Amino acid sequence: MSDIVIAVRSAALQGLLTVRRHPARFLSGLALLLIGATGGSYALVSLAPEAAELPVRTVVQTVEPLSIEPQRDLLATQAMRLYRSDVTRSTDTADSLLRRLGVSDPAAAAFLRADRDTQRTVLGRAGRNVQAEVDSRGRLLSLTARWSPEDDGTFSRLTLRGAGSTWKSTLETLPLTASTRMASGTIQSSLFAATDEARIPDSVAVQMAEIFSGDIDFHRALRKGDRFVVVYETLEGDGEPLRAGRVLSTEFVNAGKAYQALWFESSPSAPNGKSSAKGAYYNLRGESLRRAFLASPVAFSRITSGFAMRFHPILQTWRAHLGVDYGAVTGTPVRTVADGVVEFAGVQNGYGNVVMVKHGGNTTTLYAHLSRVNVRSGQHIQQGENVGLVGATGWATGPHLHFEFRVNGQHKDPMTIARQAEAAPVTAALRPAFDRVADLARQQLAAAAQVHVGNVQ
Repeated sequence: MSDIVIAVRSAALQGLLTVRRHPARFLSGLALLLIGATGGSYALVSLAPEAAELPVRTVVQTVEPLSIEPQRDLLATQAMRLYRSDVTRSTDTADSLLRRLGVSDPAAAAFLRADRDTQRTVLGRAGRNVQAEVDSRGRLLSLTARWSPEDDGTFSRLTLRGAGSTWKSTLETLPLTASTRMASGTIQSSLFAATDEARIPDSVAVQMAEIFSGDIDFHRALRKGDRFVVVYETLEGDGEPLRAGRVLSTEFVNAGKAYQALWFESSPSAPNGKSSAKGAYYNLRGESLRRAFLASPVAFSRITSGFAMRFHPILQTWRAHLGVDYGAVTGTPVRTVADGVVEFAGVQNGYGNVVMVKHGGNTTTLYAHLSRVNVRSGQHIQQGENVGLVGATGWATGPHLHFEFRVNGQHKDPMTIARQAEAAPVTAALRPAFDRVADLARQQLAAAAQVHVGNVQ
């Protein structure tokens, strides 16, 4: 018998069995088929048995649980690790530092107290950025401290790792990386109050005052409502900001007049990130902001007595005050306002400890009442170099710097001389490169002006 005949007979027998088991369903399906045929359409009816009539089989199988040890080991690798950062204080001990970092680990504290590198570079040193890695029980897993001790493009990193009584410290010197940040602010009372409000580092505020010192008298000319924008570098170690770098561009609006500045170098930086040429600040027209004489021999202070007649506090008579007095605390650095040669460094009458510097054009500057002299007679010094520290030696009623400016032996108002000093422009050969930097500075300053206090970093 052929395979086709066998298949047909099998299908027929299966159909008869279905009809016998479900006669009503077969008749209903046949009726629908006939009705559908008259209307030109068809419908399919399932002839399968009801779900409740299907056979049910129970399968029983024994399941063996996994060993608990591998699961425990796996959970151990997923243990919670907590991280916390802080800044060291000069009063820190091993215990106080770890307590602020959320660490409860006597063995780790004992290691910090005994480790020479930790004692020498972290404990009792203010300003170190410290990060601790702690487990869920408060035990120390690792501790990393970072700081930048010198302005040489590097930072130091101390790393402590271990557990229990086994710890190891590693001290490294690594290169800093620079990122750019921007901010803006408005003067309400003082420059430092405004920069604090904008979360700008004090070193950046000092640079801004230095940059515009030839155009703006930050001691007397600031007004409420003056505003500024600044773009500056932040120097980072392992992605952590350690200190502020150089101001790249800035704008200051004083009494409605805008002053702008940018940093420009005459040649590109070396591969290690250090400049291979000395740069300077210029306005966006290409005129140097480096005057022949700085406006002030003290980075940032207040004038307590100007170049005018005054009642002498010691002699108790009205006399011409032939210099400018700057109020500052003892120990404040004093700098020379221009390149020159030290003509005298020592003690002289009512001046107390005094330094006299000879500049070109028969010009001499004098720095008096110093608590310390840091130069010697005959020494060549450059503009901005430290000559001593503010004090109260000689005829002084309190710590301050007395500063004089003499031309051909005649006393002149230092503030007037500083503003009359001429500045050199960018050379023609450097003009194309400068213009590219200036275009970028304009874009940066425009972007910085949109930065609000709430999102300044």
